[in-house]
Amino acid sequence: MRETRADQLGHRARLRERLLEGGDKALADYELVEAVLFGALPRGDTKPLAKRLMAEFGSLAGVMAAEPRKLMAVEGVGQSVIGAIKVVEAIAARLTLAEAKEGHILDTWQSLLDFCHIKLARRPVEEFHLLFLDKKNRLIRHEIRAVGTIDHTPVYIREVCKRGLELEATALILVHNHPSGDPKPSPADIKTTHDIQNACKPLNIRVHDHLIFAQSGHYSLRAEGKMLP
Repeated sequence: MRETRADQLGHRARLRERLLEGGDKALADYELVEAVLFGALPRGDTKPLAKRLMAEFGSLAGVMAAEPRKLMAVEGVGQSVIGAIKVVEAIAARLTLAEAKEGHILDTWQSLLDFCHIKLARRPVEEFHLLFLDKKNRLIRHEIRAVGTIDHTPVYIREVCKRGLELEATALILVHNHPSGDPKPSPADIKTTHDIQNACKPLNIRVHDHLIFAQSGHYSLRAEGKMLP
């Protein structure tokens, strides 16, 4: 039987009510995608499209991080849908970054990891980011310093040092991604880390860690004993 406009409105109202009463855990992942689509598609049933998106990208995080061109290839997706999805992705990133800025970096470490995962884990090309810290190890600034190809990002060590001095940072965290899906560092990754450590040391800027993100997880060079002492 064909669903009427009243049925659609009723379904949307029930979904919103469940969300307001039970929080995010009251809805399945595809239902959260449905809710995101309500504003982009004010008429029609958003459930089939939400399920197609989940099937195509594998998870809620996969849908939110998907490239616009890949989203556009899914039947039923237009600019309004892509805009709605990307707004949610941007809000999630900013909220986790705000949490990471609230105190000592070790106290907000999980928020920092969440932010980096949102920003980097599913990017199709390599990006090199810098997190600048003050003398109390609070986050001053997050910046993208280089964007490369699928397997290479040029990093200019002099520019890293110069920016650290400009911001009066006393510490850095290096972050980049591996689009291949494997977060383990290459020999070049380790060498770049050591070169930056050596360049920053005379400037009294400590490199706390180098984090590498991929869809399968993340790798900490500090935790794995790959940093210089």
